[in-house]
Amino acid sequence: MFPTIVQKFHLPNALVSGLVLAIVGLTSGINSAFAQQQDLPICQAPNAGEYLLLVVSPTQNNQKQLRQALPSDIKTTTCRYIKDTVTRIGGFRKIDDANSWARYINNIVGLSAIITTRPSEVAQAPTQTVSYKPERLGEGFAVLVDYYNRPEVANQVRDVVRGDVGFVSYGQRPYLLAIYTTNQQQAYSTLEKLSEEGFFALLVDSRKVMLLRSSVRLQ
Repeated sequence: MFPTIVQKFHLPNALVSGLVLAIVGLTSGINSAFAQQQDLPICQAPNAGEYLLLVVSPTQNNQKQLRQALPSDIKTTTCRYIKDTVTRIGGFRKIDDANSWARYINNIVGLSAIITTRPSEVAQAPTQTVSYKPERLGEGFAVLVDYYNRPEVANQVRDVVRGDVGFVSYGQRPYLLAIYTTNQQQAYSTLEKLSEEGFFALLVDSRKVMLLRSSVRLQ
């Protein structure tokens, strides 16, 4: 019989203390970020005819870097959009201006932005259930329309885009999919057209969109 050899490894007290401090610091940071998000107001909707940038900036460091990269005369507000902490930048009257600033922020700070606008009025239609099959979209741009729980708005959106309208989930909320494309200009053009027709449309990174149904057909 060979004797059983049991080896015990002892971590230096300094290392143990360092690990404990690191874990406590990480936990505190998470709790602090969560508490900060809970205290934030819901983002104010854009005015009619205004294009709005919502820059995803979950940490105070993100927010600080963003403010330092922007001119002092640009007004920003930290708020909640769906489940994200974002920095709200408004006042754009042209989609090209909003897009230029979104590219600038992404290049300089490395943060992504949602471009959205406000309709003059919301189309009315009765509620109807739509079946779906989940599938995540690939790289590109998605223009979504908030239909305010009235799926028949899809018929009116279809008339504007002259094509099929899908049903998607973004940020755990349902939207109509007006267009999914890798053509940036086509996405901007669709967003602008929908806004002019009075729909609440937004332009987002399509990789964050879950396709539930490729074509909404209402009876």
